[in-house]
Amino acid sequence: MTATLTAEQTQPQPSSAKDILQDVFGYQSFRDGQQEVIDLAISGQDSLVIMPTGGGKSLCYQIPALVREGITLVISPLISLMKDQVDQLKADGVAAECINSTMSRDDLISVYNRMNSGQIKLVYASPERVLMRDFIDRLYNLPLSMIAVDEAHCISQWGHDFRPEYALLGQLKQQFSHVPFMALTATADDATRVDIIHRLQLNEPHTYLGSFDRPNIRYNLVEKHKPVSQVIRYLDTQKGNCGIIYCGSRKKVEMLTEKLCNNHIRAAGYHAGMDMDERAYVQEAFQRDDIQIVVATVAFGMGINKPNVRFVVHFDIPRNIESYYQETGRAGRDGLPAEAMMLFDPADINWLRRMLDEKDDGPQKQVESHKLNAMSAFAEAQTCRRQVLLNYFGEYRDKPCGNCDICLDPPKHFDATEEAQKALSCVYRVNQGFGMGYVVEVMRGMQNIRIRENGHDKLTTYGIGRDHSHDYWISIVRQLIHKGLLFQNITRNSTLQLTEEARPLLRGEMALELAVPRLDTAVRSAKADKLSNRQYDKKLFAKLRKLRKTIADKVGLPPYVVFSDATLIEMAEMLPTSYGEMLAVNGVGQRKLEKYADPFLDLIQEHITTHG
Repeated sequence: MTATLTAEQTQPQPSSAKDILQDVFGYQSFRDGQQEVIDLAISGQDSLVIMPTGGGKSLCYQIPALVREGITLVISPLISLMKDQVDQLKADGVAAECINSTMSRDDLISVYNRMNSGQIKLVYASPERVLMRDFIDRLYNLPLSMIAVDEAHCISQWGHDFRPEYALLGQLKQQFSHVPFMALTATADDATRVDIIHRLQLNEPHTYLGSFDRPNIRYNLVEKHKPVSQVIRYLDTQKGNCGIIYCGSRKKVEMLTEKLCNNHIRAAGYHAGMDMDERAYVQEAFQRDDIQIVVATVAFGMGINKPNVRFVVHFDIPRNIESYYQETGRAGRDGLPAEAMMLFDPADINWLRRMLDEKDDGPQKQVESHKLNAMSAFAEAQTCRRQVLLNYFGEYRDKPCGNCDICLDPPKHFDATEEAQKALSCVYRVNQGFGMGYVVEVMRGMQNIRIRENGHDKLTTYGIGRDHSHDYWISIVRQLIHKGLLFQNITRNSTLQLTEEARPLLRGEMALELAVPRLDTAVRSAKADKLSNRQYDKKLFAKLRKLRKTIADKVGLPPYVVFSDATLIEMAEMLPTSYGEMLAVNGVGQRKLEKYADPFLDLIQEHITTHG
């Protein structure tokens, strides 16, 4: 029987935050802002920390927890997220546990006893658990060193993921006013930040506002034409990589998952309609790299702590930029190049607006409308997408990023007066009573029963656009909607109607420039990828990944808990052959060196001997 070891038994006690960073977590230096936040937490000051996903927020409370005397309580919204972080801490030799509703009574009592005897440094719990009277009574008898509230935007009614139970956490601050609090989130605008401080009743907190930029993520938007085919073509460019595809409904999740599996893609669906065991199975399989793709609704969100997600696809546009930022932020948490791809159809925005219009008037509806308008502006931008994204969060950049679809392939414009007149005329000739696809079919002179029955094959505009493809005209019509010359009436089956702004163009009194339609509807690869120009042995990297998977399956952990992809790439760059050299690799601490280093060192030495 293996005894449970405390942090004190598994590692020498570091004397400073920097020692812990290197010896426990295996990193050679702090990231931007971490040292400042950690020093303030160690001093006992309340703080609000805004850092991007993958920016190292967790270390901001984990390191102070190991420096300060006592136990740190971490409040987190999802069992899966808590379990994942605790697994990673244990792999680093840190005494941590999570308390959740799936635990047996015996396990719960065991954790409580270890908390009381000082054997645990960090304990994770949900807000519902933390607010229970029995749990609060237990906290009174513990030497609490700090309380960290993760995903703190859930506290605010102005946030994009408001949760009522989070809003009650201010009661905890009242009862433990002597204990320093740290609130952390990746997404919070000005109003949300103010609301977090107010609702948590933080005492003169230091606010750290890090950059929202995720430079390793490439942002791509493409017009949605044949979305399933577009996604399958995109996945062909991502072979061997894992990713998440977000859909707007359960029905779409199930449909797309079936299509992908039929195309021999290792995919699984995830949505709130599935039972808990099914969802847990999918999440576990994804964490362990047993499936490549998760097709999900937003129910598959904060619970993902997997660092090697290489891409996130939005099959449908999100309702707000905060959701988009957080969901795309699931990609590239290891700092390696990643992609965020969204399929965009203006009709999706119109549908979301219609859903919003059905809500009761009030401040919340106004906030949601503002956020939806900002999301629409981001999707329709003709300038650097990263600049638009960062501007929304109050962060301004003078120069384009060079790592989005607009920067890498700037839209070209042309005199589209004649094309616009043809499209507008056809809408008029079919009595403004049909949708986009039908109008395009009439323009292209398609021979089908519906057109013949309506007599539209006799119109002067029938076949007027047969010199261009279906996708070409769809792009032109969408741009006319965006320019305000056409209105898509979603209350009447998305029929197209002329606006007053269309009249001068039809009369030849004005000219119009539009973007040249992009007929390649798959995501274009970058012209240059300066982020992935790292020189490492790719054959060795593949071998290291295979070894990691074997070890992870044997010990029952997700592969990235053993070592991240970023750590394996650094091994394939540095080619360590001794313990000392291995410790210089980021992500290799003392505990992982002892547990895992030998087989990796043997493999590297064998590779060097064989290949020179």
